[in-house]
Amino acid sequence: MFRKVLIANRGEIAVRVMRACREMGIATVAVYSEVDRKSLHVRYADEAYAIGPALSTESYLRIDRILDAVKRSGAEAVHPGYGFLAENPDFARACEEAGIVFIGPPVEAMELLGSKTASRQAVIAAGLPVVQGADRNLETFEEVARVAAEIGYPVMLKASAGGGGKGLRLVHAAGELESAYRTARAEAQNAFGDPSVYIEKYLERPRHVEIQILGDQHGNLIHLGERECSLQRRHQKVMEECPSPLVDANLRRRMGETAVRVGKLAGYFNAGTVEFLVDRERNFFFLEMNTRLQVEHPVTEMVAGIDLVKEQIRIAAGEPLRWRQEDVEMRGAAIECRIYAEDPANNFFPCPGLIRRLQAPRGPGVRSDSGVYEGWTVPIEYDSLLAKLVVWGSDRSEAIARLGRALAEYEVFGIQTTIPFFRRVVEHPQFLAGEIDTSFIDRALAEGILAHDEPSAETERVALLAAALDAARNGLGRPPAPAPEITWKMAGRDGLLDRWPRKL
Repeated sequence: MFRKVLIANRGEIAVRVMRACREMGIATVAVYSEVDRKSLHVRYADEAYAIGPALSTESYLRIDRILDAVKRSGAEAVHPGYGFLAENPDFARACEEAGIVFIGPPVEAMELLGSKTASRQAVIAAGLPVVQGADRNLETFEEVARVAAEIGYPVMLKASAGGGGKGLRLVHAAGELESAYRTARAEAQNAFGDPSVYIEKYLERPRHVEIQILGDQHGNLIHLGERECSLQRRHQKVMEECPSPLVDANLRRRMGETAVRVGKLAGYFNAGTVEFLVDRERNFFFLEMNTRLQVEHPVTEMVAGIDLVKEQIRIAAGEPLRWRQEDVEMRGAAIECRIYAEDPANNFFPCPGLIRRLQAPRGPGVRSDSGVYEGWTVPIEYDSLLAKLVVWGSDRSEAIARLGRALAEYEVFGIQTTIPFFRRVVEHPQFLAGEIDTSFIDRALAEGILAHDEPSAETERVALLAAALDAARNGLGRPPAPAPEITWKMAGRDGLLDRWPRKL
């Protein structure tokens, strides 16, 4: 087993990997840009090395600087997390050539499955179902226009090296195509250093369901069930759950077997995710494969009871998989909310700044994967993801109730976050019924899910408290002292009842 691992990432995923390493007795190394000098992942790590200015192309995307940090630290392996260099085969190859273990799949599998078009070709050749569209990169606008006309509108333009909603454009008619093509290529170039795009037929109101696979270097490959990822905004996932409300045992088995076949096509090992679209008739189609750990991996961990990061590390160290397919048992239900520093009332505009107060929810079945702390300033240079709130329940109903309770407890002051948005989503009748698809969030926003007829009791309480504190600071009055008879029990129990009278 490794003695020291460098995590080539930042934020919540870096902290999450470090926690797994610490539990395994492995020392951790952080890398950081100038703006991240005081970040949580830097404070948590055993060692930390600066790798450049805030611009990611001069820091977290610089292979040479990361490898230099590996050599200086004496780390034996690198965990890439997700994003940045996680799906970059050049980085994996550079690690291999330097005698450093890359905690991920083999380079050949990354090259085949990391390319959306190459993976489509392999899946089509194997006779597996795919969404209608191009099976190669389209180099000119004329090629894009021809394929779009052949398969019919609406179509989806997608970055070949893409992920996370980058380089993705929905086109409803021919008149929109050229502008979307140029925008998608530019965005793909900026995000991945590769402007290549291809095109797929757009399915109306599909569900996005993905299968987690896990394999070792000895030929063993299994799946850990599915995740429902249909709750998306601007083609970016915002909430995920496991298991999917749509999927029954038979569909899970068929999708899982297909995902394993896709992995075996490429000689895959380590953790990976095969993504599918499911239509209204419950037909599923291969969409793409992510050759890395997913943002939403915690919901699978909580339901399957398997720590994916620890398994990644063991597999990279050459250990055989400790699980067989028949050992995998899904218990209960888990839901994840991605907490972003965005203002839902202002079209989800990014909201960097100083976190003046932070109180994450706790209690049974609640997990918070966070990369921030009270007193830290959220930078504008990176993705605005602050934390992931994950809950588990014995079934979906309990998980939803627990999520509602946890969201009510969540406090972040100083910046705007997406917490109020999630509070409304978990009350929506269609979400409660599990009747969701990839356009659900957009429809709910259009229907005014964020509209409030009147301030909530919580909002009024906070406003009154803020006014009293402001008055006290300016000499206009003094907040009343607590009555002598208020004990710790009243402050804790009755205070909670005053705060959420309808939640208990």
